[in-house]
Amino acid sequence: MSTLDIKPLVPGRAFGARISGITEEQTRDPALRGEINALFEASGLIVFEDVEPSSRMHVALSDVFGPLKDHPSKAVPRVDQENFPGVIDMKCAPYPAQRFQIEGREITQWLPWHFDHAYNNELNRAGVLRALDIPAEDGMTGFVDGIELYQALAPDVRAKIDGANILYRMNVFMKDFHFGAPEGYQVTAENPHAEAVMQEAEGEPRAVHPAVWTRASGEKVLHVSPWMAEGIEGDETPEGTALIEAVSRSIFEEAKELAYWHRWKPTDMLIWDNWRVLHAVSGHDPQYSRRMHRTTIKGDYGLGYFEGGASSDAKVLERTY
Repeated sequence: MSTLDIKPLVPGRAFGARISGITEEQTRDPALRGEINALFEASGLIVFEDVEPSSRMHVALSDVFGPLKDHPSKAVPRVDQENFPGVIDMKCAPYPAQRFQIEGREITQWLPWHFDHAYNNELNRAGVLRALDIPAEDGMTGFVDGIELYQALAPDVRAKIDGANILYRMNVFMKDFHFGAPEGYQVTAENPHAEAVMQEAEGEPRAVHPAVWTRASGEKVLHVSPWMAEGIEGDETPEGTALIEAVSRSIFEEAKELAYWHRWKPTDMLIWDNWRVLHAVSGHDPQYSRRMHRTTIKGDYGLGYFEGGASSDAKVLERTY
């Protein structure tokens, strides 16, 4: 019998679960580890509530799901590489340079719906997040289930996108993002580090991932990242571009009803399935600071590749939030 306090994330839906009060000792219990991983595979997202807010607990909880993948760039800040390898430190001070205008509001730290590492041939298994500095307003992280998104697609769009492969390229210039962009989207100032990221990624081949894939359990997953998508493999035509726009627009519209937006507490940690779930960041008023710690779980679903059979040796900076 389980000793975990497990509840649905949203009553009446299969997507997501909550676990309250897990301890570091419980993370080492083989039976509980198996139970948590089975729950993760079934639900796609687990919010751990009332957790000890420490890097030690962050690593212990991450270890339940598999070995950690370190960030490829040594320039990305770490919490404590010697004692807590794999924990990266993401800080946003008040009034940062990057700014957006969305729906008439000025915000910073906004990110559109996406999955991590779309620009790579391999996709990490999952990400584990916790918040240390939480804005007084907004600053939420959103998650939407690709299984539900696939089911919500209009039948004619679903028929066209099922079987298509999407081309992705590393592009952190937010002015270039356009697929499914929200009302009044405007980048008033880019992240000052974007230029360096783009220079490091120059010459990298495009990655290819299926727009729809089928899980071992039989569900089809719509797995399209509007951010960093460039076109459809073999169909880089106005019609192909229009299809990606239609799918991206559906994602942004359906997410208004289907997405779970997490309002952070210091004692929260959460994990999401990067092969199934898209995530986004709501952004917040530039006057506030925001600080997140993140680990990344190794893994790959084996369906991605580089265009034309190319290989990649560059270690481009990842943007992980």
